Amino acid sequence: MIPKADRLHNVTEYYFSKKLREVAALRKQGKPIINMAIGSPDLPPPAAVVEALEHTARQKGAHQYQSYQGIPPLRSAMAAFYHQHYGLKLCPDSEVLPLMGSKEGIMHISMAFVNPGDSVLIPNPGYPTYASVTELVGAKALCYELRASNNWLPDLEALEKQDLSKVRLMWLNYPHMPTGAAASEEDFKALINFARRHKILLVNDNPYSFVLQDHPESILSVPGADGVAIELNSLSKTFNMAGWRVGMVAGNAQIIQAILQVKSNMDSGMFLGIQHGAIAALESPKSWFKELNATYARRRALVWKIMDRLQCTYAKNRGGLFVWGRLPEGKKAIPFSDALLYEKSVFITPGSIFGTMGESYIRASLCISEADLSEVENRLQTRNI
Repeated sequence: MIPKADRLHNVTEYYFSKKLREVAALRKQGKPIINMAIGSPDLPPPAAVVEALEHTARQKGAHQYQSYQGIPPLRSAMAAFYHQHYGLKLCPDSEVLPLMGSKEGIMHISMAFVNPGDSVLIPNPGYPTYASVTELVGAKALCYELRASNNWLPDLEALEKQDLSKVRLMWLNYPHMPTGAAASEEDFKALINFARRHKILLVNDNPYSFVLQDHPESILSVPGADGVAIELNSLSKTFNMAGWRVGMVAGNAQIIQAILQVKSNMDSGMFLGIQHGAIAALESPKSWFKELNATYARRRALVWKIMDRLQCTYAKNRGGLFVWGRLPEGKKAIPFSDALLYEKSVFITPGSIFGTMGESYIRASLCISEADLSEVENRLQTRNI
């Protein structure tokens, strides 16, 4: 057996990759598992998206290689989307870059700006891929703790006391996953000033700004962000297109060019039909967001009832695609989640997979039908976990 590369020593298989095999095995045994763990939208994208894909797929040349930067109409649509919803003007030729999902961008950005031996600031709790990619590029993950008492925002005073001399990158994610917390313009200003003082590149991962949010926010709209902050965005949650793998990174032209240096060596362009589908999605009327959020609001109310059954506490003034619930005193996330899975056939995410600060929490997705959510509540009536 050829030994694995050293870079894999500190990187484990993604939690959901392993756990979904376990869930599949239980279903094969006849267990009626309801999956409340994954943030994969179950609703269809706008009809115009599918129509654009079908129409383009029949065109001559549609199945050839495409531009590494995406076709000009897609970049223009992305720039127009930012202008319409965030009030920000981006140059479509140099300040926005389409990605095959924003998860791809996490690797590209890290490879473009982080050297072996550098350090990267990672939110705890936060998306596990930030830390995994940091390890893969040979850098050190420095976790900064987020707490409910501080609205799940970074404690910049505590960070200032640390040795930040090797920090090159800081990952942000607002609206925050898994907690649903939002950052205000003042919060972003403080982060931008902090990053400028320490010559750190801020990356805000922003796929949830339209899900149960009244006022979508972008860090790029904040004065002083240019050259200090960039932003990842995605069509996965906003337009129910998770499997299409369409995202973008936006920001300073020189920074985008460095990311393109990496990206152009990693793929051969996005399928043309997907690009035209993405254009149709980005041009959706505001009624799309209103109707989608009405569905999520009904589902969230049912998830709140489930959290009540589980004796969890949670904040109701949160957006995003999940409900973040604090477990009863003394309960731990993974044993609690496993008990739900094996005793009630309900799969829910243990908060500890997002970091040590999630040990006392669980996360429930809104990507489940109202009928299934009602069934979960019924299962929990017999006795508590």
